[in-house]
Amino acid sequence: MISSMTAFGSARVENEAGSVSLEFRTVNNRFLDVSLRLPDDLRAAEQPLRELIGRTLNRGKIDARLSYSLAVARTVRALDAGILEEQADLLAQARSVIPDTPAPRLEELLQASSGGNDGRGMEPDTWVPMCLQAAEQALAELQANRLREGARLATAMLEQAGQMQQIVDQVEQEQPALLEEHRSKIARKLQDALNAVSPEGFAQISGAELSARIAQESSLFSLRVDIAEELARLRSHISELRHLLAPAESRSNGSPSSAAPAKKAGSTGKRLDFLFQEMNREANTLGSKSASLTVTRAAIDLKLLIEQLREQAQNIE
Repeated sequence: MISSMTAFGSARVENEAGSVSLEFRTVNNRFLDVSLRLPDDLRAAEQPLRELIGRTLNRGKIDARLSYSLAVARTVRALDAGILEEQADLLAQARSVIPDTPAPRLEELLQASSGGNDGRGMEPDTWVPMCLQAAEQALAELQANRLREGARLATAMLEQAGQMQQIVDQVEQEQPALLEEHRSKIARKLQDALNAVSPEGFAQISGAELSARIAQESSLFSLRVDIAEELARLRSHISELRHLLAPAESRSNGSPSSAAPAKKAGSTGKRLDFLFQEMNREANTLGSKSASLTVTRAAIDLKLLIEQLREQAQNIE
């Protein structure tokens, strides 16, 4: 199943040391671009987090924000006298230089008494696993949201692929009659042109021979407006589009070995980009070889559908 690059995921992990909260917001981007914002106290978790994100996501602009909160001991019933004296001395020193320095708040004194306000206890062995656990949970939610949005994109794109298939089928059914009509029209124009140039100059040429020569010329011209190859390639491209939009288990046909390449699905969006370039090329050729209003309209409709598909594919991982 294809995955969208637009989604949101968050998680919160707590233990006796405190809590960690992590949020992921992602939007479309050609490559993987990770912006990780975290407190200086948790810089030790930056590289492990980037590695985890890189193993999980393939494309998109990732905005990750991490915050933490230290646990305050609930067993503190009284303020530590030594801490109070230390804070008073520090406050007196500060006020000797800055007279209007405010006194610490009660909750700050309680945190100081519990040892929870000075950054001590931020051991990497405790906090880095918490960050990674929060990241795994947030990424799981993010991926689930990405897949749901991807399923909606796939449904819309498959509907447009069906419209393209109907256009190709219609043109293919009408093509023999269009070619025959075109041959007849060219033959009449050639006959009229030859008669206008030399009404009696072809007396030595039999009517059958002249008709055969005109038919040969009109057939050669008709080959230049034959669009059978373009229709066949468009049909093949539509089939490949359906294959790329199908769930991974459908593409693998139940074979574990063939399912392995689909796991590295970061190229799905890029493959679609390339496929739409090929589709657009065939639609352009179809329009340039058009010999009827029906084919011209079909080429325009195909180009509009391809452009809509291209816009939707910009958000696929």
